[in-house]
Amino acid sequence: MKALLYEPLKGDTVKCNLCNHRCIIKDGRRGICNVRENRNGKLETLVYEKVIARHIDPIEKKPLFHFFPGTLSYSMGTVGCNFRCRFCQNADIAQMATDFEGRIIGDHVTAEAIVEGAVNENCKTIAYTYTEPTVFFELALATSKLAHKQGLKNIFVTNGYMSSEALDMISPYLDAANVDLKAFSDEFYKQQCSAQLSPVLETLKKMKALDIFVEVTTLLIPGLNDDPKELKELASFIATELGDDTPWHVSRFYPTYRLTDRPPTPVATLINARDIGIKAGLKYVYTGNVPGEASENTYCYNCGRKVIIRRGFYVAENRVIHNQCPDCGTIIHGVGLNTL
Repeated sequence: MKALLYEPLKGDTVKCNLCNHRCIIKDGRRGICNVRENRNGKLETLVYEKVIARHIDPIEKKPLFHFFPGTLSYSMGTVGCNFRCRFCQNADIAQMATDFEGRIIGDHVTAEAIVEGAVNENCKTIAYTYTEPTVFFELALATSKLAHKQGLKNIFVTNGYMSSEALDMISPYLDAANVDLKAFSDEFYKQQCSAQLSPVLETLKKMKALDIFVEVTTLLIPGLNDDPKELKELASFIATELGDDTPWHVSRFYPTYRLTDRPPTPVATLINARDIGIKAGLKYVYTGNVPGEASENTYCYNCGRKVIIRRGFYVAENRVIHNQCPDCGTIIHGVGLNTL
């Protein structure tokens, strides 16, 4: 299928404008995502309707804790990614085309079938996830348009590297996003992800300006992005540029893919990061991939009482009434938080 967002250049070369890599692609070659190919001067998407993963997930697994908590999300993705993260947790599908000589597999699934599946499974949302949704943009866009017609909400779980043009195109249909802010260092992005920091920051600010609901996730890797000074800067960016009501998830790293020389993140590092976020003024900070009440529950930032009690990815009790703490009346920020 013909790809969106590219421009022809001289000699059958094209420039892809889907993400901030803005790859210049010669005839017969692919971009960095390895799922968009120049064929005789026309850019083609190789993953349209080729779905590699589909599951019914609790929305908390995205993770989204303040967007219709306790509901189900129809989650899907294709092969491919526009990052080269050395710590990729889904490398078997995200990096398949890169690691296995351009290999692309997936079941033929139409946008109509995805929406039908979400409706039949009583899902509130469709999540474009598992790999980077930007690289299967054409399928995500087609699906999201149909989803809105059926009253479903759309979610991107993303690295935030889509171009401003792509974000403008999807924004009328994109209701929420969990964006990986992987570090607050350009060096980290270059060395660990083959990308840059600044485009991600711009995407986050633009999402907020477009009224897309945003939560942020940072995977803390020992010795690479867990320096307290850097975390203070990152938390301050969220609080000042995105808003102090923006949920921040700090998650535990486990050795994987090409980054196996680092130990799992100490729990103390996660707890310290949470404290840093709260001191920066953030109202909702969560620790992921670790046990403990602070990692799961939503607390009223005014009186400190639990307002949403979770067990793993599942809501055990939702006490929010009219978007307020039932104990002190303070507003609890988010979308669809009221008791189900």
